[in-house]
Amino acid sequence: MSRYYSYLNTAKEVVSNYKGELPLAIWLKQFFATRKQMGSRDRREVSSIVYQYYRLGKSVTCSFEERIGISLFLCRTTSSELLKLLKPEWNNKIDLPLPDKITLLDELNQLHIFPFTNEIQEGIDKARFNLSHLIQPDLFIRIRPNKSQQVKNKLQANGIGFIELSDSCLSISNATSLDTILDVDKEVVIQDYSSQQVADLLAPLINSKKTLKVWDCCAASGGKSIMAVDVLGSINLTTSDVRSSIIQNLRKRFERAGITRYQSFVADIATDIPQLKGHYFDLIICDAPCTGSGTWGRTPENLVYFKQESIQQFNVLQQKIVSHSIAHLVAGGYFLYITCSVFTAENEAIVAFIQQQFPQLQLVSASIIEGHKKRADTMYAALFRL
Repeated sequence: MSRYYSYLNTAKEVVSNYKGELPLAIWLKQFFATRKQMGSRDRREVSSIVYQYYRLGKSVTCSFEERIGISLFLCRTTSSELLKLLKPEWNNKIDLPLPDKITLLDELNQLHIFPFTNEIQEGIDKARFNLSHLIQPDLFIRIRPNKSQQVKNKLQANGIGFIELSDSCLSISNATSLDTILDVDKEVVIQDYSSQQVADLLAPLINSKKTLKVWDCCAASGGKSIMAVDVLGSINLTTSDVRSSIIQNLRKRFERAGITRYQSFVADIATDIPQLKGHYFDLIICDAPCTGSGTWGRTPENLVYFKQESIQQFNVLQQKIVSHSIAHLVAGGYFLYITCSVFTAENEAIVAFIQQQFPQLQLVSASIIEGHKKRADTMYAALFRL
């Protein structure tokens, strides 16, 4: 039992010293690097306690030990040795449905788990969205064309359970390590369920009679670019990002994915883009930098450390990015705006900005993808046509 008190004390040390300056996963990796005596199980147990601590957001005000007891009770569905020590009467009820657990906790304000509920855009079930942060999202893979059966055979041969959400989308336990089982990027792409749904918006461009010119203007690791290749076939692809290290990683990823026909460059799309002078595109994918508020189930430290003023800062940045990128859209072309945010300021407000500043663009569709209902990220996507 002393082992679990040791886990609790180490987790308390983490929370006392972590101030949100780095993503929690990176900070923990650095923290454990200075404690070589801790084995993999020790690190796993401490990490779990810390993540569950942050999953409560700002819903309770109590001591560290009390907060851990509440978080273990709400976030777990199986017996916990630590909870046996802290709250044995709760551990005996660990398998209750989440709503029943919440009724036992008078001190919990469930709508304060996510501390910016008033900023959430209409159409999202706010109560359900708040509670979704108590649950670790699943891992999702997108099977690339003509790889379905071999991927499923490999998973089954290795005893990896999966849920088939569509012909190409599988849900897998978050703890699953795929690198030794599947050829990641060649056979499958690790891509959230909601991100995969964005492919449906590319339907108007499928079976184009010409080779489409596509620009992924905030490409990051290139997941949307690979999806565009898989959905649209042979395209003339251009990718860019503000970070040179990201572009280097993208090139390595494209090599694994077998994508060779593309151009890539480093640029700040919030300013002028001299590299694209005279270049116009049939499709511009703008997966804009954002708060990531729809993904905080994976990074729950943001429930505590994110600063509200950042929302407006991202709104201003997004306006600049869409203004400079839309200028490179060919007549009849499509502009796809995407965020992994739930905030009105980053979604509907940007759509309104585009409609006001670029009245020649027609809004084809705009919708929130409530991924939290499937243990996935929540995203927003809007498609325009010039």
